[in-house]
Amino acid sequence: MDVDRATAVISAAGIGLTDRRRNGTDDGWSLSFSNGAVLEVGDNGEVSVAGKGAEAVASLLDLPGKPAAG
Repeated sequence: MDVDRATAVISAAGIGLTDRRRNGTDDGWSLSFSNGAVLEVGDNGEVSVAGKGAEAVASLLDLPGKPAAG
């Protein structure tokens, strides 16, 4: 998944982006949103979501399975 596309979809649903930065291993992005969700988007396209608003974000992005505990 593309980080800009993910940000656009989530923001269009009214969930504001509060922080965007490269992750600690510099192989992807860590995005924080106003509902408490943290979305990790790897440069290889892998995606994971955690935090208080994880279910809403996972639903918007049609992510398979259950969000990681957060």
